[in-house]
Amino acid sequence: MQGQVSLISRLRLDAALYEPAPIQSAGKRGRKRLKGQRLPTLMEVASDQRTQWEPLTVSDWYGGQPQALDYCTGKALWYHTGKQPVAIRWVIVRLDGKLTGLVSNDDHLQARQMIEYFVRRWSIETTFALVRAHLGVETQRQWSHKAIARTTPVLLGLFSVVTLLAHSLQQQGQLVSQASSWYIKQQLTFSDALAGVRRYLWQEMNFQTSGSAVVHVKMSQQQYQLWQNALAWAA
Repeated sequence: MQGQVSLISRLRLDAALYEPAPIQSAGKRGRKRLKGQRLPTLMEVASDQRTQWEPLTVSDWYGGQPQALDYCTGKALWYHTGKQPVAIRWVIVRLDGKLTGLVSNDDHLQARQMIEYFVRRWSIETTFALVRAHLGVETQRQWSHKAIARTTPVLLGLFSVVTLLAHSLQQQGQLVSQASSWYIKQQLTFSDALAGVRRYLWQEMNFQTSGSAVVHVKMSQQQYQLWQNALAWAA
C-alpha cells in the first residue's frame, strides 16, 4: 500500500527502526540487504541532550483549544521479518513531560501535518461513539454485510436532515419541548426535535391534492392536533 494510502498512527517508543539498506556494489553475489544499521529508539532520541526540539502551537487541540508543545522528527526504515520494508517519518511529541510517538508511511509529510492530522481523529472517534450510543449504529439486525453498510450512512444522513430541519424550526419559534408534571426539561432534546420535524412534514403533506377515491372524515382542529402531537412523540 506504499504510495496509495497515507497512514498516521502511534508508534511505540521502543520500536526498532533502521537506516535504509546500503546500495549493493555491482557484481556482488548474494541476497540484497533489506535494511541498514539499527537506529536509536524514539526513547533514546528523546533522552539525548543533542536532540533539537521544535516548538509548535496546534490551534485545534482536543476540546477545540490551542495547545503549545514541542516535537522532533526524522526519517527511518520500518522492517519486520516476512514483510517488505517501509520508509517512514517518525515524530516525537513532548507535552507536559509526556512523550507520544507518531509514525506515517508517507515520509514526505511534514511533522506539523502529521500532528494536526492525528489530532483530528478525536472528532471522528467521538462522532462514532455518539452514533453508537444514540442512533443504534452497530446494533442493526441484518443478515448481510451490504445491508449493514447501507444502513449506517442512512442513519447518519437521516440524523443530519432532522437536525437541520429542527434548527430551522427552532429559529422560527416552532420547536417546543414536551412537558409533564413529573418531568420538566430545561432544554430541548432530540425527541423534541424529532417530534417537531414530524409535525412539520405532516402539515406539509396535508396541502397535497387528494385522490378522487379518498374518503374524507371530518374532525375538529383540536382533535386533529391532539392526534398529531400524540403520534409525533410516539417512539
